[in-house]
Amino acid sequence: MGCGSCGTGKPGGCKSNGGCSSGACNRLNVHDWLRDLPIDDMDSQCKVVEVSFKQGSRKDFFLNTSLQHFEKGEYVTVEGVNGFDLGEVSLTGELVRLQLKKRGLDEFNPDMKKILRPSTDREIETFKISKSREADILARSRTHASNLKLAMKLSEVEMQADGKKATFFYTADDRIDFRELIRIFAGEFKVKVEMRQIGIRQEAAKLGGIGSCGRELCCSTWLHDFKSVNTTAARYQNLSINQTKLSGQCGRLKCCLNFELDTYLDALQGFPDYADTLQTAMGQAFLIKKDIFKNLMWYTLPNNTKHYPLTIDRVVEIKKLNQQGVVVDELQAVELVSGKPKEVEPSFVDVVGQISLKSLEKNDRRRRDQQRGPNNDRNFNGPRNNGPNNNRPNNGPRNNGPRPNNGPRPNNGPNNNRPSNRPPQGNNPGPAQS
Repeated sequence: MGCGSCGTGKPGGCKSNGGCSSGACNRLNVHDWLRDLPIDDMDSQCKVVEVSFKQGSRKDFFLNTSLQHFEKGEYVTVEGVNGFDLGEVSLTGELVRLQLKKRGLDEFNPDMKKILRPSTDREIETFKISKSREADILARSRTHASNLKLAMKLSEVEMQADGKKATFFYTADDRIDFRELIRIFAGEFKVKVEMRQIGIRQEAAKLGGIGSCGRELCCSTWLHDFKSVNTTAARYQNLSINQTKLSGQCGRLKCCLNFELDTYLDALQGFPDYADTLQTAMGQAFLIKKDIFKNLMWYTLPNNTKHYPLTIDRVVEIKKLNQQGVVVDELQAVELVSGKPKEVEPSFVDVVGQISLKSLEKNDRRRRDQQRGPNNDRNFNGPRNNGPNNNRPNNGPRNNGPRPNNGPRPNNGPNNNRPSNRPPQGNNPGPAQS
């Protein structure tokens, strides 16, 4: 059985030819960096194993009573409701103890469910058949909820491996009376029905997707603790209060607004308080934003669209003068210089004719001599022989007969002896002929 998200049916990178041992295809994956360390005391080793279901969308902890060694990515059969369920081992060893502590669970709880055995081929085949029914059950259950006019949204259905139980995850704003809906589900699907309400953020984590940053959603990959987010976090970071840009795919404010909030709060400690307005001779200056990276405070004046960046020391100085009743004449804004270095335009040089390839020129000259053939009367370096008319006087009549190869060009016109109106070709040109 290969990765659930791979189209080939076999893991491409881990080469385990079964389950993906790296766990990269699962959501909320945890890297076991203590996996290769030797174990000193087997008695103190954590006997709880973390098992993931439906590619990590749900995780649960099970007790390993047989103390059998399980590899990450191995399919195991665990206790279910009136039957068995099948999941994938996602974490073992000491890191499971840290996960239990983070979620407030007791490692030695006697009511904790147990791992029965490694999954057999028959159990895996039954698991595939049960999972193949989920899409059809989800579509039909949504139709029944719509017919009953219930204000709820069914987001996911998870079937138990043996096909005896189905868990329906839904979101709703108010409490829903779904007793009639449960009777319809139990009669039609022949399973034990469990309705579990989840929040909008949990629904987005189960469905998954790509965020505006271009990466996979944090709630689908690693984030499992959803903290409240409000617009105050955006104001501290000088972000425009735009509901469209600040909302995630769940329709709530993005969880990443809290990621850098502590850094901004620490940086804002050095900025003066109660400096929203400054009194100047040109009017009252209003604070529009704070730049924690350049330690500047930006102000604007009435009837003026220009923004004036002031240093923290200058703002403190103006505030002290205003408290004494003194109105400053000017703000003394800082001149900002672009941080990018000026690009130097490349200079181009015309090198045509400056490079001489003598060997190529010599080969080209030899090739031209061979193409002319042995009938060529002209020596390349010698004087040119133009045939019998070579000794004719200058400006004499032309011979219109055939010329030898490379000889003078014949005159194609019949009016060779017609008078010319052009001046003579001598060194001392005379008057033009009429």
